[in-house]
Amino acid sequence: MHKALLGGPEIYKEGAGEDRGELARLQAFIGAIAIGDMVKSTLGPKGMDKILQPAGGGGPTSHATVTNDGATILKSVWIDNPAARILVDISKTQDQECGDGTTSVVVLAAEMLRNAQNLVEQKMHPQVIIRGYRFALAAARAQLEALAMDNGKDAAKFREDLLRIARTTLSSKLLQHEKDHFATLAVDAVLRLGGKPNLDYIQVLKKAGGSLKDSFLEEGFILEKRIGVGHKKVLEDCKVLVANCQMDTDKIKIYGARVKVDSLEAVAEIEQAEKDKMKKKIEKIVEHKCNVFINRQLIYNYPDQLLKEAGVMAIEHSDFDGSERLAAVLGADIVSTFDNPEMTVLGSCKRIEEIMIGEDKVIKFSGCSKGEACTIVLRGSSSHVLDEAERSLHDALAVLYQTVQETRVVWGGGSMEMAMAQAVQQKLTEVGGKESVAMESFGKALMQIPVILADNAGLDSAELLGQLRAAHAKGQNSFGLEFNNGTIADMSQLGIMESFRSKMSQLCSAAEAAEMIIRVDDIIKNAPRQRDG
Repeated sequence: MHKALLGGPEIYKEGAGEDRGELARLQAFIGAIAIGDMVKSTLGPKGMDKILQPAGGGGPTSHATVTNDGATILKSVWIDNPAARILVDISKTQDQECGDGTTSVVVLAAEMLRNAQNLVEQKMHPQVIIRGYRFALAAARAQLEALAMDNGKDAAKFREDLLRIARTTLSSKLLQHEKDHFATLAVDAVLRLGGKPNLDYIQVLKKAGGSLKDSFLEEGFILEKRIGVGHKKVLEDCKVLVANCQMDTDKIKIYGARVKVDSLEAVAEIEQAEKDKMKKKIEKIVEHKCNVFINRQLIYNYPDQLLKEAGVMAIEHSDFDGSERLAAVLGADIVSTFDNPEMTVLGSCKRIEEIMIGEDKVIKFSGCSKGEACTIVLRGSSSHVLDEAERSLHDALAVLYQTVQETRVVWGGGSMEMAMAQAVQQKLTEVGGKESVAMESFGKALMQIPVILADNAGLDSAELLGQLRAAHAKGQNSFGLEFNNGTIADMSQLGIMESFRSKMSQLCSAAEAAEMIIRVDDIIKNAPRQRDG
């Protein structure tokens, strides 16, 4: 646009635009910083919640979400600014990789950009800032690795580490008042997996009613269906055939086609042929020597009756996720044809029974052949509470699962950020030139995490930051913020612990995202698509 005003050639289509230099950089910085400011108040054990209302207003059918989970908030917000989208993406990646730290990574990246913006306004070149940030990142990473602890070889100590991590993760969520109870549930569930890379074996079932304290861990698998009418409600030593095939052909399907018959007897013959075909299918199923048949699709009355006569328990319409997970935990194949019984792998479990949870009947599978399976049943007063409890528990399960893979741990409560900032401050004395100014800005961004944690708790952040800096200067690297008394304390005595992998991922992702946005010097917008007609 500005080229046209200057009399230069116009190379973009009408409606397209371009922002260059300072203007482009300002747009990128402001968009990313705004995203950080939006989720900043949800950070930490005293973080606030946000209500996410769907588009179109809050009618009686709309389902608002109440959450303080950074990834959930950012996923739900429609964003137009390209730099802000980069921060949303790193939050999603953090959620997939580690489960926890989704808010911290965005806030840290936004603080780095805020400090970079100040340097750019002082006419420092973006590449100099990036070089300084890279030096600082290397110093921070080295300090974090030096302070990491590893109890992976000692099962008892490692379990205690996992419990501490779970309690720390849950303390910033809805479940903080029952964090000991849920930390134990989450650790027991993850340790049952035996290090297998599959969180699908842990099923989370939400049942409204009761309180959060009534939630429990059920060993085995629970399917939200009922056993067919007239079948036994309890069965021992089960051989289970899991299938995904049509079992509804006993009702004649001639409505979509034209079938000309000369009498009702001919219709009866067609129906009989359909029944004979179904009977053969049931005979093939019985040849598999199974005593439980679970189908993903419906089972109509006639095949159900034949299965009952053959002494096979029938369970119909298990949802797709249920079938996949069920086949995994029972060690079964999902079959759709029954011609080769010798090639089909049957699942096995010790007992299948129908039980009541709340006011609903469900089917419980005990003693599954893959003993890692378990179900966490969540109870709560409303669907909003249950949804937020499930998100909180997912974060805890994911971060524990990652810790089982990478067993190193670090202290929490803002102590690691302060220690890394201290390491950056010491390193910048060795680096000459302008890069040292950028390194100082990187260190200040790290120090903002404990400041924001204190501000969200309504504490005097400047006072606490001064005390924390003094403690770390004496080499007390495990000192962090203690929110119950509003003071600084030794995290090793309080047992506030975080996953090393999560903390390292936060640091590197935030630095990379900040570097990407600092590099921007041109934003080109395409012309909007014209509607035809």
